[in-house]
Amino acid sequence: MCRYGMTTYKPHYVCFDCQKTFKRRLWNDIKGGTKVDSAAKCPQCGNLMANMGKDFEAPKKGNNKAWQHIKDLYEVGITWHSCGCTGPGYIPKDKATLLLYFQEIIQQYEKELLFWRSRIEPETKKDILKDEQRNWQKLSAVKSNRKKEVITNQEGIDYWIGKIKEVELVLRKIE
Repeated sequence: MCRYGMTTYKPHYVCFDCQKTFKRRLWNDIKGGTKVDSAAKCPQCGNLMANMGKDFEAPKKGNNKAWQHIKDLYEVGITWHSCGCTGPGYIPKDKATLLLYFQEIIQQYEKELLFWRSRIEPETKKDILKDEQRNWQKLSAVKSNRKKEVITNQEGIDYWIGKIKEVELVLRKIE
């Protein structure tokens, strides 16, 4: 059972400059319940705050190393958002494990790239059907409409090279 399905919880917002967290009021808590899109601002310094999700637990105020790590996680898109059933997923505990995590992702992507570089493209309908049955997971990762059109090796190579470049950009942000 989803713990957020039974009770309404407020998301945690973080000010990295002040090293403080706040819970923001929900729209149905506000009189009239009309939604107004406005950025969450820190009540202390007035800077924009980051939405870290409902499962976030802040480190102590003076722990600069932990706060910097939380900021690094946020900058690369890792937050504590979840539906409440399974939790937020894997969150690296420090910078070294964060770097290792992204390097492992690159290694997985390189294995996928190796498949596309060594794949023999199907030519006949029979070959296409066999390829679809054997490699449907790899094909659907590249294109969702894999049954309607044949996916070339170059499309797969381009897709996985693009994914590797995305992760490399994230790595550059945190190194």
